[in-house]
Amino acid sequence: MIKLIASDLDGTLLLNDAQSLNPELFDLILKLKEKGIHFIAASGRQYASMHRLFAPIKDQISYITENGSLCFHEGEITSMETMNRELGLRILEDIHNRKNCHILLSCQDTYYTDSEKVFYHMRDTLHSDIKLVPDVSEIQEPFLKIAVYDDVTIADTARYFYEKYNDLIPVATSGTVWVDFVLPNANKGTALQAFAEYFHVKPEECMAFGDQQNDIEMLEFAGESYAMEKAAPGVASHAKYTTNCVENVLLELLKTLL
Repeated sequence: MIKLIASDLDGTLLLNDAQSLNPELFDLILKLKEKGIHFIAASGRQYASMHRLFAPIKDQISYITENGSLCFHEGEITSMETMNRELGLRILEDIHNRKNCHILLSCQDTYYTDSEKVFYHMRDTLHSDIKLVPDVSEIQEPFLKIAVYDDVTIADTARYFYEKYNDLIPVATSGTVWVDFVLPNANKGTALQAFAEYFHVKPEECMAFGDQQNDIEMLEFAGESYAMEKAAPGVASHAKYTTNCVENVLLELLKTLL
């Protein structure tokens, strides 16, 4: 029996660049919770942004944020992993020197960027907490995640950073304009595993949904895993099933419990 459900947001629960969730999802999550099934939102997004998205049920679910670097349950941090600063500064410099690439630095309480383009996109479209600064490398807070924004040559950018850094730190696409540097010991899969252990749930009692490379470890961990039909190339091979709608799968699951 499924006891734990984790789902990605962008491209999975949020389709076609939507920035608000289907209200029916909130009702499904609450009904599943009544049946003893807990829901976890899993994203590369920050906690504040995710908390706003799930406002009607924000305190009824758990959160895997920043691709697993920072996790929350009942409003408390359950785990946090940070990046080696020397490696982080090297990556920041490389992004800064590459054409069409913009920096997004994740720290515990906010994002930082030196790009106006990224600043306005994150603040106005994704409703994130973000600060525009002259030089991101001057930020002294621990780095949780570094992301590259490129809405011109994302495929080439992803290939460049993967070939250069993947032996040092996992590099994964996250949506259609983002490349994320994911901490080796903190991804959505390790985060889901930690929550499963916390709730005393076996992998085969977990269900997961995703569409990008940063979802692969989570899909591999869950016994019941779904890749979205429009997932990035190669992602579906790491999942048991495919779907075009998470809510439909959850509804069918709920029907089996009635």
